[in-house]
Amino acid sequence: VQLVESGGGSVEPGGSLRLSCAASGNSATMSRISSMAWYRRAPGKQYELIASITSAGSTNYTDTAKGRFTISRDTAENTMYLQMKSLKPEDTAVYHCHAVVTSAYNRQPIRYWGQGTQVTVSS
Repeated sequence: VQLVESGGGSVEPGGSLRLSCAASGNSATMSRISSMAWYRRAPGKQYELIASITSAGSTNYTDTAKGRFTISRDTAENTMYLQMKSLKPEDTAVYHCHAVVTSAYNRQPIRYWGQGTQVTVSS
């Protein structure tokens, strides 16, 4: 599975951005995506989970994202989104797309990462 993020950029505090993650691959593998998520990594910090969405559409948010970020997924387009509003300088980070695929051989999870898209929040 290949994951390509887009939509990052520079915004002022209080602004909004919508990130996209386009997933591609052979249809058999794509059909075994069990969940997708957004992570971010700020300079000098560890990867931080932001939100996740299952193949059934169930969503989960960390405290960082609750009330400000919305994760969604267009299964027909194989694209996941992260709508971010009320952005703060501390949201500045590289945002990465993550997917979990269930192996057809041993049912174990296989994890995929995108290269990331930079989000900078600054006045």
